[in-house]
Order: sequence, then C-alpha cells, then structure tokens
Amino acid sequence: MSSPTVHRRPIKRPSFSDQQKRRELALRLQSDRRSDAQNRARQLASSLISLRPEPESIESEPVEKDEPSTAQADLDPVRAARQRGSEARRWFARQLMLPEWMVDVPPLLDSDWYVFPRPSGKRCFVISSNNTTISRVRNGSILHRFPSNLPNGSKSKDVSGPSSSYSILDCIFHEPDETYYVIDMVCWRGYSLYECTSEFRFFWLNSKLSETGANDPPAQHHRYRFSVVPIYECNLTGLQTAYSGPAPYVKDGLLFSNKHAHYQAGNTPLALVWKDNMCSQYLLDTDNNGQIPTHQQVVLELQNDGKLTTSDDPHVVLGCLNKDFIDQSGLRAGNLIKFAIKDESVKLTNGKLEIGELQFIGKSNRSRAFADTHSKVLFQYTARHSPLRIEDLVEAIKSNPNIDETQAPDVEMTG
Repeated sequence: MSSPTVHRRPIKRPSFSDQQKRRELALRLQSDRRSDAQNRARQLASSLISLRPEPESIESEPVEKDEPSTAQADLDPVRAARQRGSEARRWFARQLMLPEWMVDVPPLLDSDWYVFPRPSGKRCFVISSNNTTISRVRNGSILHRFPSNLPNGSKSKDVSGPSSSYSILDCIFHEPDETYYVIDMVCWRGYSLYECTSEFRFFWLNSKLSETGANDPPAQHHRYRFSVVPIYECNLTGLQTAYSGPAPYVKDGLLFSNKHAHYQAGNTPLALVWKDNMCSQYLLDTDNNGQIPTHQQVVLELQNDGKLTTSDDPHVVLGCLNKDFIDQSGLRAGNLIKFAIKDESVKLTNGKLEIGELQFIGKSNRSRAFADTHSKVLFQYTARHSPLRIEDLVEAIKSNPNIDETQAPDVEMTG
C-alpha cells in the first residue's frame, strides 16, 4: 500500500530586519500621542494654499547658507509658507505619509492589512478651499490649480458650507488619463482625519467622495476626474486581485496599509510599498540616463561630523567622509550625495546594512528633498540578490493558523 502524498509548503522566508519591531513601536506611540489633530489639519491647509510656488527655480536656486541636517518636520506651517528652497521642500515633503519598503512580510498580513495596486505617477496633496482646488507635489511646487467638484473646489452654484472650509486628499496624479487617484483622505470639510484609523479613513473616502461628483468626467467646473484606488483586504483573493487583476491605470507595485494606522506624517512602517518585475516597470533604480547601473546607487545626507546618513528618524549611518575629501569636493553639511555600492562590501548586522565601501558619484538632484531611507536601500539590495517574492507574501498569508488549508484557494500569481 502506497503512502499518502504529503503536500509540503515552501519554507517561510525568515525575517532579517527590525521593521516589525519599529512597526510595533509606531502603533504604541500613536496610541499615546495626544496631538491637536484639528489644528494640525488647519495649519497644513493654510500652507498648501499659501506656500510659494517654485516650479522653475527649485533646481537652479543658489544656496547661500548651509542646509539643515535634519528634516524640518516641526517647522511652523505659517513660517513654512514663507520659506524657499530646501527648507520649504523638506518641511512640505514630511507632511505626506510615506511608506517604508517591505523587506520583511508583516505578521497577520491577511487580517491587519489592506492592499491596493499603486498607480504610477506624481504623489501629491490636493486641497479644495475658497472656491478653488490646488495640487502640490512632494517638493511643494504647484502641479495644478483648477476648479473641481470637491467641497468648495470651484465657483459652481452647488457649493455648500462656508467657502473657507477645506478638504485635503492624498493622491497620485496619473498623467495618461489625467486622473487624480486618491489613496487617502487627510481632512474633509474641515474635519481632520489624522487620528482616525486607515480602516475608517478608507470608509469615509469611498462614501464621501462619491457624494460630491468628484468621480464625474471633466467639465467646466471640474477640470480633472478623481477616482479612489481599489482597496482590498489582504487575504489570498485580495492579494491576487491587486497583483494580477486589471487596473484602470499603469501599476507601480503594491501599497499595503495597516488597518490600525493613523495618518502619520513622514516615513512609517505602518504603510509599505512592494514591487517586482511583474507589477512595476521600475523595480530597480535607474541612473540619470534611465539605465540600471551595474552597482546599486544610494543617496545619503552629509552630517556636520562627516557621517553619511539615511533620512530615517533616527538616522542610520551608512558611511563617513573625511574632512579633506569634503573640502576638496566643495561639500557641506546637509548636501545630498549619490554613491555606488560594491556588493562585496555589504553585510547585514542586527537588521541594519553595513557598507564597507561607498564610491562617490556626486551631488544629488537639487530638487530632491531627502536622502534614501534605510528600508529603500535594503529593498534595492535584496531585489538584486534575494528578492522578497510574491510567493513569500502568499505563503505568509497561508501560514496564518486561522486559514483552513483545505478551503484556501490555489492562487496563481501571474502578471
């Protein structure tokens, strides 16, 4: 009598970073935080409206003083509206909730997370107030100023409520179909959602946006269409749909959002981005010519003591420059500098990369606000050597003891 066939699962990919520890810490901190969410939203709205547009001068503007070595996350928004150059770019970019790169699969992925296909395009805030609508990209420059069907977004006859009330959406502008794809809601008709969970924010986003007609095709009082990205429970079916199902836009990877996360300005492990070659054209970073370089490239920030750090809070040190080289190269604290990494000089210790040799390339693009995060550097490194695969995400969901293996569908992840 032949022995029964045993279906063995592939070995679960082990965790090798501290991302989960930081995620647990972020959840604890947000529950302890007692910020004035309403005032914070009002200040951000004021800055979005009044911050000086600099679409042409950002890259060519001369710098007459040292750039600050840390992000101006706590800069007063009224003051930010008067800033120019790097200080304004740094403050403004920190107001968006920026995902870390997924280097380890979070536990409880199927029960505690949403997933959605990330649109390719320009990340921006969109604010509607005083009968107009303005979108601003990460460096603070205006992308569009236009009428819309958002609350108080145009001079149309059906405006309700005081014209000074405001709404703020977190969007990606997808140029091929000229559509703002909404990935989050920060404020609606003056009501702040900063301290609401993503589960609640996504519910409001879907219900409130459709009420305004913002989803309608462009018209006289509505220049661009708004559309909510399709958001799925991160179970096997949802992951498969987000990964290989059709989308009305060009995909650029997958975004994951923890259901319990508040809208946290700056980098957070409670939101994650993941890519492979099947769901993104841009898995590996390219150089200035659009080519994938032989060696991985990173952008780091030069500190006063010569250390080279990521943009994480706290910073992660990945290298150091001596004073002679700094002086000879005309560098100074606050500069963002591009380096190449030799693979043989890299090792991973206690969840952090250690890089033995950085090859200097030059200063980064002046329009850039921040250095790379540690999670991005690590994701790019593993993508070249031992990538986190879609099969690893599937296996993490299947390994949940609450899933009945006999009832779990066979999921074929094809692009």
